[in-house]
Amino acid sequence: MNAGCESFRIRPAVFEDHEYLVEFNCLMAFETEEKSLDRAVVASGVKQVLHDSAKGFYIIVEVEGRPVGSLMVTTEWSDWRNGYFWWIQSVYIRPEFRRRGLFRSLYSFVRQQAQSTSDVCGLRLYVDRDNLNAQQTYRILGMHETDYRLYEEVF
Repeated sequence: MNAGCESFRIRPAVFEDHEYLVEFNCLMAFETEEKSLDRAVVASGVKQVLHDSAKGFYIIVEVEGRPVGSLMVTTEWSDWRNGYFWWIQSVYIRPEFRRRGLFRSLYSFVRQQAQSTSDVCGLRLYVDRDNLNAQQTYRILGMHETDYRLYEEVF
């Protein structure tokens, strides 16, 4: 595939990608929320996903054989729809590779996989209310804002 001038490849992540995934998660959290994550905790969390597909899976985008971005997919069962929503999380593209269609390609890859999986009823993601660039990107891809607000209690 080609985005901009570079050739790129999208593929499922493997265990050997864990260091990139940890780095991408830490960079994304700091960039979007100014949160410094504990790398050891993130590393353990990433490895959990890579070892247990019930927790989710990662997709990597490579440019010239080097990972430059990724996202994670987790699932949520919807009894209303009798199917799973795939949640897109931990989206990160290295800044020097942005605005070249790489996220669009990652999203298309995940969307095609979801549509070809019989028990998947849709895609969801959450975005920081101040991340207007990301919101615009998601709208361009055909997603729409829901009426729901996200609440949490962190332990």
